[in-house]
Amino acid sequence: MAPIDPHSFTQVSHPLTTHVALSLYLDFNTSIIHGSALLSLSSAFSGNLSLDSRCISIDTVLDPQTLEPLPYTVSANPDPIRGTEIVVALSGQSSLLLVYSTSPSASALQWLSPLQTFSKTHPYVYTQCQAIHARSIFPCQDTPAARIRYDVVMNIPASLSAVMSARHVRRRLPVLEEAKHLQAGSSLWCAEDRVVEEFVMEQPIPPYLFAFAVGELGFREVGPRTRVYTESAATEVLDAAALEFAGTEEMIRQGEKLFGDYEWERFDLLVLPPSFPYGGMENPRMVFLTPTVIKGDASGAQVVAHELAHSWTGNLITNINNEHFWLNEGFTTYAERRIVEVVQGADRATLNIGIGWRGLTDEMERFKDNLECTKLKNNQEGVDPDDVYSQVPYEKGFQFVFRIERQVGRTAFDDFLKKYIATFKFKSIDTDTFLEFLKANIPGIEKEINLQLWTEGVGIPEDAYEPVSTIYTKIISLAKEFKEGKMPSEDEVAEWNGQEWELYLENLPKTCEPSQVMALDKRYKLAESKDYEVKVSFLQLAISSKCREYHGEVEKMLKAVGRMKYLRPLFTALAQTGGTEEKQLAKQVFAEARETYHPIAQGVVESILSKYI
Repeated sequence: MAPIDPHSFTQVSHPLTTHVALSLYLDFNTSIIHGSALLSLSSAFSGNLSLDSRCISIDTVLDPQTLEPLPYTVSANPDPIRGTEIVVALSGQSSLLLVYSTSPSASALQWLSPLQTFSKTHPYVYTQCQAIHARSIFPCQDTPAARIRYDVVMNIPASLSAVMSARHVRRRLPVLEEAKHLQAGSSLWCAEDRVVEEFVMEQPIPPYLFAFAVGELGFREVGPRTRVYTESAATEVLDAAALEFAGTEEMIRQGEKLFGDYEWERFDLLVLPPSFPYGGMENPRMVFLTPTVIKGDASGAQVVAHELAHSWTGNLITNINNEHFWLNEGFTTYAERRIVEVVQGADRATLNIGIGWRGLTDEMERFKDNLECTKLKNNQEGVDPDDVYSQVPYEKGFQFVFRIERQVGRTAFDDFLKKYIATFKFKSIDTDTFLEFLKANIPGIEKEINLQLWTEGVGIPEDAYEPVSTIYTKIISLAKEFKEGKMPSEDEVAEWNGQEWELYLENLPKTCEPSQVMALDKRYKLAESKDYEVKVSFLQLAISSKCREYHGEVEKMLKAVGRMKYLRPLFTALAQTGGTEEKQLAKQVFAEARETYHPIAQGVVESILSKYI
């Protein structure tokens, strides 16, 4: 018996799920979903079928043809990473129906009380299933190897509406028959204040791309294929988002020129509450975004470019499991920068590469005692993917893809990329499959580039590329001058946007004289920046330089947003480099803000504090 994925109980010899039909009753009072999941397999099977679950309570498992119970067992001791194994005994069935309820602590779900929303009157719930959290919403083979189509019947309060990573079919009244297996029962399902939203996903996607949000939602049309959604009460956010992402259709068109047809019909954007733990999540048809990407200067559109690029690399072609995550993120980071280069110019793309280069070198320092995490293809047996999430698959992956482009030339590489996408679309692959395809289509490439060193070696290979451009070189030079006590003049920074400041701050020494840090802020008001990348980079510097005057700003920041890109460095700076006062602040802020964070973010902060305090 061999698992197909170190993070799943799914066995190599078992048929994979091809379709899931879900009926979901969302109970906002208890933060529980009562559901049924009809799983259709690729072939009939006799034997014990293993499924993934986490904090799910199974009511019954049925043969959908006869409605007779199927024998099943639930592992008594959950695995700390994979969760709970459900084993169902099948005798020739090709489908099974599981009736279940989720837990209020489901790791994929964040339930927001009315007071945590803009309106203060209606609740809100949203999902985040990557990397291995779909199993906390419904029992499944929660591995990217099992690509599924799905349809959903979702019962929600009539005052709210739902969006999904799927096509919306209709909104209608509940039907009695739909509730016959559910713990919620027909009286709750058909209550006067409830409605049903129907969705269908007709293309096969990995389970981590299953996504929905339910709340009081409003939207604005920003293009023929794109709406921007937010809470309807958040009119300022909606207006700002519509402005920030006005160029989305142009990015989609450029993406199609580079990579082929956009296969997903719609490219809608949902700006979530500030607790969303990522910058963006590439859910097909409905990208989820943090409000922190709305910067007022259209630079936030680069996150949208990244999520759009996933429409080809990640969503169409997917890593078979998280040990090959670079196949998703390295190619997507490359594709994002190609789109940015066309839409916003080569200088902007080069700055982007520069910030990525700095981030990659920082990750090498972070993982100096765990070099396995600096490999593109790495061993994640017994490793929680949320704990080792880093810039390595993004930036080292980008460097590898860019190295291939530099070797063969852009024209030849573009032809290769289109062929790669066309060959493997709607498939999940591993690193070896990619390398074999690369060698077959670019003969002799292995003689020019050490492919094994790039994919299985630690650290940054010598033939990686640190960007060269006038503005990049100038910013690095100004950062070096700061070490000698010289601050950039107002003329030198007059045309800087957030990315220039971010690159500058990230290239300053890790610690500086407190007086220097305060002087820099006094002149340029970096602690008050509306650009969160700039603000967090500055506050990191302030913490490590023992500028305790900024502790209030740090506390305010950590209580305002739940994006892990900001939580991780700030909590790490307080807990790892700080003294007693900083460590105490970290514990106090987390105790007070914990419930406002998504469960994934809660786990990440807990691991930081347990490591350093």
